[in-house]
Amino acid sequence: AMKALGLDVGDSKIGVAISDSLGYTAQGITTFRRKTLKKDLHIIEKLIRDNKIDEVVVGLPLKMNGRHSSQTNKILTFCDFLAKHLRVPVRTWDERLTTVQAIKILKRGHVRRKKRAPLIDKIAAVIILQGYLDRRSVLNGANTGHHIHSKN
Repeated sequence: AMKALGLDVGDSKIGVAISDSLGYTAQGITTFRRKTLKKDLHIIEKLIRDNKIDEVVVGLPLKMNGRHSSQTNKILTFCDFLAKHLRVPVRTWDERLTTVQAIKILKRGHVRRKKRAPLIDKIAAVIILQGYLDRRSVLNGANTGHHIHSKN
């Protein structure tokens, strides 16, 4: 199975989620502060090594009409940079609704506003990755039976 790393990339922080070894469920693992591109890359490389990751999925913020915003272009530039330096494929996933969803989920869980902020990026990363994994398992519908036999 393909083990995936999900990233919610902001200007100052990156939220991180990973999939389980079968590639079905996403869990939030950390949020880190961005310093330089080089340092961001090192952290992501270490996450890939430590978690035996096969692919990276980056949330791409499109406007509600599907058009690119300036934020979209920043993230695409960052994805290009990652793709050049990482040994695993980098994919983008449309995340128009994720931050909104993340805040809703936290409110529903009665998480107080102070505690909410550090969790939002991580949860957004989970939602990005879960959306991607669900879509992938639908596309692989015919193969889902084989997942279990694959080498983890």
